[in-house]
Amino acid sequence: MLANAATRRVIQRSFTTVARSFLTPSASQRSAAVAKLGAAIPRNQFAPSVSSLTPIPSTRCTRRFFSEEAKKETTTSAATDDAADTAADAEQEEATPPPSEEEQMKAQIAELKDQLLRSLAEQENIRTIAKRDIQSARDFAIKKFAKSLLDVPDNLTRALDAVPKDEQQSEVFMQLVEGIKMTEAGLTKAFGQNGLTKFCEEPGDVFDPTKHEALYEYPDPEKEPGTVGQIMKVGYLLNDRVLRPAEVGVVKKAA
Repeated sequence: MLANAATRRVIQRSFTTVARSFLTPSASQRSAAVAKLGAAIPRNQFAPSVSSLTPIPSTRCTRRFFSEEAKKETTTSAATDDAADTAADAEQEEATPPPSEEEQMKAQIAELKDQLLRSLAEQENIRTIAKRDIQSARDFAIKKFAKSLLDVPDNLTRALDAVPKDEQQSEVFMQLVEGIKMTEAGLTKAFGQNGLTKFCEEPGDVFDPTKHEALYEYPDPEKEPGTVGQIMKVGYLLNDRVLRPAEVGVVKKAA
């Protein structure tokens, strides 16, 4: 006991020396104090024996055991609840009577009626689309042929515009002019009977890019800007659809 007390005093003095040395800025003094403390403590003095060790109870194992027990209880409770729900569903299914033959027949009739109505609606849509396609094919079947004939009335119009006024007194020449007019009128009538009509025959219409093709613009203080001032070629419609746009000159605002 006396040896142990003496040893404790030595250790306390050594610790005090080490603590004071760490308060000093000198690294050599700190190293020396640590070395002195190591020399002062006997190595075998405080070596504990194996028999003197007291076992520490493992709380982790106990806690894990409790968690496994809780897990088992939770799993068992969930399984019980599932079994109860399954049993309740089975009882409800057993309590619900199966549909009668009359109810089954009514359900089948309603389903067949719905299918029939859908089929009729689809057939009506097909007939409508086919009718529209047939009508479109009839209306525009002569589109290419009619477009190739448009140069004929243009040339007849140019021939009539080129007649000099001083030659209109000649009876023979006037008969020729009359024949050209009759030819143009007959061609225009034939065009009309097949849905081909003229438009933009006179200046003054508002310029429409869907119907007019502007070749040039020119200022004209006497006319409203944005209107057709001159006509190079008249336009044609085939069943209210533009077959050839009119080639025109458009009036612009004067600078």
